[in-house]
Amino acid sequence: MSSKKKGSRFDELIDAARSRQQRDQPQPSAENSSRTTKSTDPDYTRTTVYLPKQLHRQLKAAAASQERQMSDILIELLEQWLNSQSGKQES
Repeated sequence: MSSKKKGSRFDELIDAARSRQQRDQPQPSAENSSRTTKSTDPDYTRTTVYLPKQLHRQLKAAAASQERQMSDILIELLEQWLNSQSGKQES
């Protein structure tokens, strides 16, 4: 009689799935590992804004069609708006 306890009948399936998952994960390249994302970039801060649902859907669709991030579009628009406000204050 073996003293080794037999595991669940699903143990082999779980091990196989984990092996596939590890095998299928993309390996980080030197190029990707040096990139900083906005979430880890100290020059960025996370904020929350409330948008009407319809406006959010339009922004999301426009960003997808232009293959851009919504945050990049908002940054561009906010910079334009702030620049226009600084011109008004000097007048």
